[in-house]
Amino acid sequence: MTQKIDFIDLKAQRRHLGEKLDTAIMAAVDEGNYIMGPQVKAFEQQMQAFSEVKHAIGCANGTDAIGLCLMAKKVRPGDAVIVPSFTFASTAEVVAWLGATPVFVDIDPVSYNMDPKGLNLALAEAKKQGLRTVGVIAVDLFGQPADYDPIESFCADNGLWLIADSAQGYGSIYKGRKSGSIGTMATTSFFPAKPLGCYGDGGAVLTADDEVADTIRSLRVHGKGTDKYDNIRIGVNSRLDTLQAAILIEKLAIYEEEIAARQIVAGRYEAALSDVAATPQVMADCRSVWAQYTLRVGADKRQAIIDGLKAKGVPTAVYYPRPLHQQTAYSKFPVAGNGLPVSERVCNEVLSLPMHPYLEEATQDFICEAVRDTIASVG
Repeated sequence: MTQKIDFIDLKAQRRHLGEKLDTAIMAAVDEGNYIMGPQVKAFEQQMQAFSEVKHAIGCANGTDAIGLCLMAKKVRPGDAVIVPSFTFASTAEVVAWLGATPVFVDIDPVSYNMDPKGLNLALAEAKKQGLRTVGVIAVDLFGQPADYDPIESFCADNGLWLIADSAQGYGSIYKGRKSGSIGTMATTSFFPAKPLGCYGDGGAVLTADDEVADTIRSLRVHGKGTDKYDNIRIGVNSRLDTLQAAILIEKLAIYEEEIAARQIVAGRYEAALSDVAATPQVMADCRSVWAQYTLRVGADKRQAIIDGLKAKGVPTAVYYPRPLHQQTAYSKFPVAGNGLPVSERVCNEVLSLPMHPYLEEATQDFICEAVRDTIASVG
């Protein structure tokens, strides 16, 4: 195969949207309302309907989305927030922004999401260190929702709020509930490579809580009150760009179509590769949006497999090569129990393959054949 294989082919989606996207972008440009224009409100309303949630609030990026939630909950030094270690840095980063302490928990070895069995261990560790545990941030990693029933029960039993970080999982479904409608607050990212991405940075907070929503709308515009020169709290500058909202309106309109296409791609991978590698499994009564398609292979063979696939023209990625609690900036923060053995193990075994809704069958067949041949040759 001589064609270039894209790990995520954003250009194919651009071609699919075509003139509709051109029209939407130029309409926003010609209207001239570049900051908080009407497209922002329209997109927020469409998100509310899609997620079946009362409030959707656009902001500048997915990291800010989590930060705004923590600010709305007045997180401060001495507070502890329980987070998984096997995730992107922003999940814990925003906790540290506010001087609070992330307490890391382990993950389930199948879903790669927060293991609810570790939550009591994290609570005990925080108490041991003299911290007030105030909340939990669960992550919908690789597109699959976290196991929310036991997480929500834990939060209710201990008087904690819950943030569902659905940057990779927006559009996923957990036992009949859509992402965005789960947790005290939910967040997402519109980074271009995300399942629902824009052409720059963007993010959103979703919640059913009127007071939280009002506070976040204030916080994202410098803490404004009745107008932008009446600042009633210390806030930030974190508005969703009008042009990005215009783009997202068109992308959201075809999002269910794209999610369905991702299911087909994931199904083909499963059929072709489940006998040669540990393929991802989705929990019962749940839907993944397949932000990534992640295999697990032998730690001693992974680099050879990556090199072999690269030689055949197949791109791969490793999410994540090191859990947060082993990274320099986060190594001082507490971990639950006697360590996080699953997080530490899988970071040496995971390997993600190209995944997007426009992955053609012939290209995917080539990828699968290359994976099978490479694994066989590595032995």
